[in-house]
Amino acid sequence: MKNRKKEKLTISARISAITIITVFILGSFWMLSNAFTKNKLPVLGEPGHMAGAFSFVNQDGKQINEKSVENKVTLVEFFFTSCPSICPRMNENLNEVYKKFKQDTGFMILSHTADPERDSVSVLKKYAQQYNAGTPGWEFLTGDKDALYKTASRDYLLAAADSGSSNFIHTQYVTLLDRQRRIRGFYDGTNKESVSKLESDIKTLLKEDSNE
Repeated sequence: MKNRKKEKLTISARISAITIITVFILGSFWMLSNAFTKNKLPVLGEPGHMAGAFSFVNQDGKQINEKSVENKVTLVEFFFTSCPSICPRMNENLNEVYKKFKQDTGFMILSHTADPERDSVSVLKKYAQQYNAGTPGWEFLTGDKDALYKTASRDYLLAAADSGSSNFIHTQYVTLLDRQRRIRGFYDGTNKESVSKLESDIKTLLKEDSNE
């Protein structure tokens, strides 16, 4: 009888131990899965939205298109070199982003001018030199005005337009795209906290599998 009781106790203890271990493993797996889901950036825009084809010229006079950013995480902005207000602050902040990621060949910044009539290749070259911006890490782009504005609104969901005066309509927000050209975030380029979040999200996207 005593041996049977001991045997039952032993079996019960084993079952309890196995139950506790199983609950612990499942709980840990749930916590890890939940943390991964929380850290994963959403895909923004209409379902299936992806930035399309483009073709502009950079500060070196080189043609840059969708093939140039293939399988790269890209950060997109619209500005103009004579902008007296938000552009200098935006590009000072983006310069910090550029310096942190310029050694990573999987990341690029695309800065499009909203004033292509004045922002020629030579003007953009001089402007880029203020930030020690080199290609292909940081591309300053010019080209056809209509194409630039359509690309802003259609592909990157940003504002860029000619106001009909010496000023141009553009936004302080920048768009972050993943390797598949899907929009994963919008950030205030003039705000340090928003730019800090941007840097964190760039790191997240650089770690993502390009086949996701």
